[in-house]
Amino acid sequence: MCRLSSISILDLSKNKLSGVIPPCLSNLSDSLFVLSLNGNDLYGRFPQLQNDVCGLNMIDVSDNQLQGLLPRGLANCSNLEFLNIENNQIVDTFPSWMGSLSYLKVLILRSNRFHGAIGEPKARDQFPNLRIVDLSMNNFSGSLPSEYFDMWSAMKVHDADDAHYYGTLVVNVLHRISLDDGKYDYSMTIINKGILLEYKRILAYLNVIDLSSNNFIGEIPNSIGSLTELRMLNLSNNALTGSIPLSLANLTELESLDLSSNKLSGMIPPALAQLSFLAFFNVSDNHLSGPIPQVNQFHTFENDSYGGNLGLCGVPLTKKCGNLVEAPPHHHLVHLLKRLIGRLSLMGFGSGLVIGVVMGLNTTSRIERRFLRFYRGWQRRRMHQIRFV
Repeated sequence: MCRLSSISILDLSKNKLSGVIPPCLSNLSDSLFVLSLNGNDLYGRFPQLQNDVCGLNMIDVSDNQLQGLLPRGLANCSNLEFLNIENNQIVDTFPSWMGSLSYLKVLILRSNRFHGAIGEPKARDQFPNLRIVDLSMNNFSGSLPSEYFDMWSAMKVHDADDAHYYGTLVVNVLHRISLDDGKYDYSMTIINKGILLEYKRILAYLNVIDLSSNNFIGEIPNSIGSLTELRMLNLSNNALTGSIPLSLANLTELESLDLSSNKLSGMIPPALAQLSFLAFFNVSDNHLSGPIPQVNQFHTFENDSYGGNLGLCGVPLTKKCGNLVEAPPHHHLVHLLKRLIGRLSLMGFGSGLVIGVVMGLNTTSRIERRFLRFYRGWQRRRMHQIRFV
């Protein structure tokens, strides 16, 4: 291979090749469109690109044992559309230095040793065409990359020509004839609806963000709700806090939403019931409370979607929503009653009402009992309104 003067496609995937990637392979980087070495037993570092020249459209070195840093020369692959290095031993930080690659659509870094905070973008319009980003099963930390969510514009606009598959058009330069149909299709594996699935071809409408199984902290930013063409969102197995943002209801194309195994609190926003394409929903093992929405797609989700949230109630859980708000203790009711009577006593027009109430009730205990019945009746009416909002 080192003697080749030019080659368009090099696909040695899913074999039993071992050893290192020959450094001389970088000599072909100006003529090579497709490099697929996935599913082997290669180790060592990914070779640096000679003279920083790169014509690659697709790189897949997943499922090997590659180590070290990503070669910074990849930033010169101006036509790069697909980069998959999942399931290796790469030790690096988030490759923000690749943000200027305007054609990059698929970035899969899953199951490596990436670490640290993603941080703010170093320039405007970073990764503008990114549609699939999988950073799961690493050691990323800090807050979720809200600034990048603002920049990933390809996930915000509907593509009228989204029925095609991602791939590279390769033509035999010597004979001017196409290879088969002239298309080399990209493929990948990704977790969809809780299951690791292989996509032998990738439809252009598939927009995915998977940041699961890292060490992200803080709240889910509202900016993620601007990615209105998103189909799958997985933020599970982190340490996220705060409430589920209402802006997620803007993701009207969403088919899979996994927020499980975090530290989220508050209610499940009833507005999420508007997501008519939602087929998978998991918020288990959080600190959520309140009623589960009872309309549209939420009728189809089972107990597993909500387990580990002691404050949740309603179908499909066995816990009813009749006693969401506990009655305050007896001494607290007495205190409320005294404050109420005291305020009425200070109002001139209300003095007669206070006297009438006091005279109408013989003892303090009777006053407390009536007030308690009034308070509980108000609770029931309030909970009835909450359940049907």
